[in-house]
Amino acid sequence: MEDWFIHFHLFAAIAWIGGSIFMFVLGVTLRDKQKQKEVYPHVGPIFGYFEVFSLIILLLSGIVMIINDGLLDMLINGNENIVVSYLKIKLLLILTLIIATVIHFVIAYKTNGKERTKLQNFFSRGTSMYIFFVNLFIMHYAILIRSIMS
Repeated sequence: MEDWFIHFHLFAAIAWIGGSIFMFVLGVTLRDKQKQKEVYPHVGPIFGYFEVFSLIILLLSGIVMIINDGLLDMLINGNENIVVSYLKIKLLLILTLIIATVIHFVIAYKTNGKERTKLQNFFSRGTSMYIFFVNLFIMHYAILIRSIMS
């Protein structure tokens, strides 16, 4: 079963990052405010639940893999090697991603079908952009860690 966690993790990462890219591209290309008002209230909630489910799978499978690969002991005991260094960076990025996701989802659900204030717009778009770009860095560190451990 241990070998399956990487598959769950990869599938969830594809869903999470792919969805993030889709919504980012949709946000950049859909400039017509009326069309945005028509699309986002329908797509947003479906996407949100799908993304939360993907994120939960990512977190759970990631924790299991950290434990199974002996990385938790290394993190706790303060072992310093390149894998632990990369893992620390990845975990810090994941923490900031979770915070940005919570902020984004709270604003999105609070304002779904309603006009946003300038501040809500700023934080919604800012966190969306942050989530998009930090996903690429997280993926980079995941690839580095996996390539070293292979």
